[in-house]
Amino acid sequence: MSGWAGLLSITARVTLLLLLGSLLFSCSSLSQRVPEFALTKIEERDRKDASGKELVTEDDADPEDLEVFHPTDQWQTLRAGQAVPAGSHVRLNLQTGEREAKLPDTENGQSGTREERRRRRLGKVDVDANSFTSEELKKALAKMKASEKAERKAREEEVRKKFRPIEQLKEEFEKLNMKIETDYEIMVKLISKFNSSASTLDEKVAALYDLEYYVHQVDNAKDFLSLGGLQLVIEGLNNSEASLKEHAAFVLGAALSSNPKVQIEAIEGGALQKLLVILATEQPLAVRKKALFALSSMLRHFPYAQQQFLKLGGLQVLRSLFRHQGMEPLRVRVVTLLYDLIMEKMLLEDSQQEEQMEEKMQQYQQVRLVPAVVEQGWCALVPNLLAMPEHDTREKVLKLVGVLVAFCREHYRGDSALGTALSLLRSEYEELAAQEQREGDKDGYFRELLGSVNTIIQELR
Repeated sequence: MSGWAGLLSITARVTLLLLLGSLLFSCSSLSQRVPEFALTKIEERDRKDASGKELVTEDDADPEDLEVFHPTDQWQTLRAGQAVPAGSHVRLNLQTGEREAKLPDTENGQSGTREERRRRRLGKVDVDANSFTSEELKKALAKMKASEKAERKAREEEVRKKFRPIEQLKEEFEKLNMKIETDYEIMVKLISKFNSSASTLDEKVAALYDLEYYVHQVDNAKDFLSLGGLQLVIEGLNNSEASLKEHAAFVLGAALSSNPKVQIEAIEGGALQKLLVILATEQPLAVRKKALFALSSMLRHFPYAQQQFLKLGGLQVLRSLFRHQGMEPLRVRVVTLLYDLIMEKMLLEDSQQEEQMEEKMQQYQQVRLVPAVVEQGWCALVPNLLAMPEHDTREKVLKLVGVLVAFCREHYRGDSALGTALSLLRSEYEELAAQEQREGDKDGYFRELLGSVNTIIQELR
């Protein structure tokens, strides 16, 4: 037994020696490899002392008072109080117990920190901690802020010189808004000025001139009617002053245009009779022009007014304008008016009958305009205007003759002067149309006139 005990004791000792040898070998290996596997993250330390007060570490120091550490691509020891640029690699050397830092490694072995890129972009800068004190840096920063403030103030002053303050603009806009008047308010003032006995002739004419601009609008014309302005203008047609009479007819014509409500009130107010009187009596050409304009505005698309026009001898009044010298411009306008009135009824008769059009069609059936035109000699009167040199006048006359040819065919066939005039026109427009075609205009103005002439000639064969 003692032999076995001695043998076990020897074995235990050998085993213990082997374990101690292995342990020493491991420590030796670890001490040689520590630098390679040094930690790169700074462990958070206890920031309170034994009394419980928070310790002030170097990380809590004022950044402006810290010494700047300049990392390289090699590990360097950090001294207390040094500020490490952002992006640097920091580790704790377990062998020395010191903190070390260096620039991060990139694949190509070059530094890639933001700080280093900024240095390369801005060039070499002397950032030696001994070059500037913290006070000098603070003063330099204060100067920079003062300079920026001065520049900003100068820019603001320059802007003030170019532009007015918003408060001033608001005041001006408020003043403008106070002066803005509606069309209704303006017409009230103009009507009052026209109707005032204290207004001079020029002031009344000026008021009518301005009113003509406003009453073109349909709603304004209705307001003009409700304000009593329409009746004042109708009464102005009897004024002895030609200029006042002319502008009164002008305002009346503008208010009547495509406005059935005003048309009805005007004819009930006696405007039709007064206009015919102006056209039938000796008046300046300007007055008659405006009166004919007002008459045309009243008659268009208003069959009741057309019926009253015929009853009052309106066609005879218009025919009288062909007997007086110097009335050529009025004659062309009369031809245009007659053509429009005849075509207005014909187009309505050819259109599809609808319920809302039946009543209007019944009104047009009571207007016997074409028979009155034929009876009163317009078939012979109208073609005489083809001798006028203006192509525009000829165009309007050819249109009316083309409409009347169905009712005046026998008269036209026996009118040698008309045949001669049509032959001359065809020759003239054939040449002009050929010239247009040579110039590349296949559907020109003279080609259309030639077509109108050929159509009439063909109808009379």
